[in-house]
Amino acid sequence: MNKALTIAVAAAMMAACGTTDKETAVNIEKQTVTLESDQMTPEALWAMSRIAAYAASPDGSKVVFQMGYYSVKENKSHQVLWMMNADGSEQRQLTSDAQNETDPAWLDAETIAFIREGEVWSMKADGSARRQLSETEGSVEGFKFAPTMNRVVLVKSIPFNDIIEARPDDLPLSTGRVVNDLMYRHWDHYVEAIQHPFVADFDGSKISSEMTDVLEGEPFECPMEPFGGIEQLDFSPDGEQIAYTCRKKTGRAYSISTDSDIYLYTIGTRETRNLCKPADYKDPEVVATKTLRTQLVNSEQNLKNNPGYDQNPKFSPDGKYVAWLSMARDGYESDRQRLCCYDLATNEKQYLTETFDSNVDDFCWSDDEAALIYFIGVWHATENLYAVTKDMEVRQLSNEWADFGSLQMLNNGSQLLMERHSYTAPADLYVVTPNTLEEDEEMNVAEVKQITDVNKEILDQLAKPTVDQRWVKTTDGRDMLYWIILPPNFDETKKYPTLLFCEGGPQSPVSQFWSYRWNFFIMASQGYVIIAPNRHGLPGFGSEWCEQISGDWTGQCMQDYLTAIDDAAQNLPYVDRDRMGAVGASFGGFSVYYLAGHHQKRFKCFIAHDGAFNLEAMYTETEENWFSNWEYDDAYWNVDRTANASRTYMNSPHRYVGKWDTPILCIHGEKDYRINATQGMSAFNAARMQGVEAQLLIFPDENHWVLKPQNGILWQRTYFAWLDRWLKQ
Repeated sequence: MNKALTIAVAAAMMAACGTTDKETAVNIEKQTVTLESDQMTPEALWAMSRIAAYAASPDGSKVVFQMGYYSVKENKSHQVLWMMNADGSEQRQLTSDAQNETDPAWLDAETIAFIREGEVWSMKADGSARRQLSETEGSVEGFKFAPTMNRVVLVKSIPFNDIIEARPDDLPLSTGRVVNDLMYRHWDHYVEAIQHPFVADFDGSKISSEMTDVLEGEPFECPMEPFGGIEQLDFSPDGEQIAYTCRKKTGRAYSISTDSDIYLYTIGTRETRNLCKPADYKDPEVVATKTLRTQLVNSEQNLKNNPGYDQNPKFSPDGKYVAWLSMARDGYESDRQRLCCYDLATNEKQYLTETFDSNVDDFCWSDDEAALIYFIGVWHATENLYAVTKDMEVRQLSNEWADFGSLQMLNNGSQLLMERHSYTAPADLYVVTPNTLEEDEEMNVAEVKQITDVNKEILDQLAKPTVDQRWVKTTDGRDMLYWIILPPNFDETKKYPTLLFCEGGPQSPVSQFWSYRWNFFIMASQGYVIIAPNRHGLPGFGSEWCEQISGDWTGQCMQDYLTAIDDAAQNLPYVDRDRMGAVGASFGGFSVYYLAGHHQKRFKCFIAHDGAFNLEAMYTETEENWFSNWEYDDAYWNVDRTANASRTYMNSPHRYVGKWDTPILCIHGEKDYRINATQGMSAFNAARMQGVEAQLLIFPDENHWVLKPQNGILWQRTYFAWLDRWLKQ
């Protein structure tokens, strides 16, 4: 349930509401709107263009990028490609019709490859000389060309009936599914197909129809569900090997383990070896409960076997090393994500970011002699740029109240091309020039230059909120940061209705994110002050702070929420303590359900989206069983369960629903298989059966998110109508 803020996830979200091959394509263009006022509205939010994938040309002179345009009327998006010079000049749209064009990559300094109708195409940088390169009956879902340009790996789906039996041939219209093991559905779909990477030759004009399945005969997925993409594979510089991410487990074993590994596939011999584990390694007996939370992060066994998440391999430019993102402990999806580097000559691993006590979220190899790898990571609620030097020292290179979402090299190592966003600005592209790495860290601040401004016409019409931060002491004597977002045209002499924002995850940072649903810009524009605490359980404040929440969902973190809102009510004169609400999604929704029974009249209304309500039911309802296994500490049916587990189940929000006395809006998607819709329905039903004012917004066709334009508008309207009803009238 840990949310990712990278642009790869944003691209996946865009694709989810795009036009499929079976639908009529609509040529949705960039929205030009004239607003009636300077207030952000749901319609203005959904009129914005959204940057997704991007790529710099090999010579660093040009950038191709993907943008999504949305139509509320058509209830669809249109994915298009744009081109510009690397300094942001001469921006021009390359897409010329209604078909979606996505996933741009460069074949050479003048030629772009992309996906169109499930095939790989190419065109010149000016949009001319369009040509279809693959013939796969529209089955390409991702691709990557070898640096030598003689090969390509294509991601395609293949039938998978190991868990769900194939439909009988004589019953083609039957809808029942015979399920024989766990992991029969994931995120928002039943698992009846899995992705595999296929390698094929490329002669410069055509991709061969003869392809080799890199995982031939193996019932495992690559990339990994639910958000993995082509970033989970990489070619060696000589094009002879492929490093790929895979969790080689199925069924019950898959559902309770996060143990994915990096594999090295040699194309000529079709041999595969595991870079994370020794050749004689054997999986331990899988245990569904009694988690291994006590295992040491840097234990000799973990360093040797990499039992947690390992993903997103990248070869060094000289081909001598493979680096990847690595978590140390099995079953812990929010473990600290570190940089692991594998020496292909010595078969030795090193962990490069041990002095950075937070997550590495994306990285790229550097050509700079002083820096080994550039990466982005969260610290003190912002996602900034860092470098790992050759002597394993981590240096911070940017210090912005913003989040960088992804990065890649530009101009042969002297600059970086990065995506950046904040509470007041949606995603745009930036060129970042790191200064020479000096001993004095104050000298390391990079030059950050914006090169796109894709929503300038809309943003120029809007009054912006003001963002500030405040530190407060928690009940256990620690320092906690919380963000304060003030309405546009703020008047310090007035009192404003105020929202406590409860973060999801439970270990996702309250950094400077931009969301098209939980959007602080629009909340502030509607006249609300937002208090957004970086409570215990969030990365960016050290591992001890982050890990405190596991096994203690209703303890310190809930006290932190109350500490933040009480501090705001007592010390910020513009906060109206008689008009306060609490809102949140996922773990934030769980938090709202819990606070509804423990808030002691602080709040006048609540909104919970996709929140867990009954933790005993949640334990077996969620599809990724490793999550509840780790977080709850033990199964509810074990009579000798741990003290943490007993406390967790005894403090489940549904046990305190008899104390609910405050209006609550419950929102849920019926295709949410992470936290099933029965949780939201149960909360709503329990409220109404007691006579508590409540409303239910249910989406039969949405998952843990809300992706369709008209549903998004309905979400915003319902959200603000509920808040306005109880906090403004």
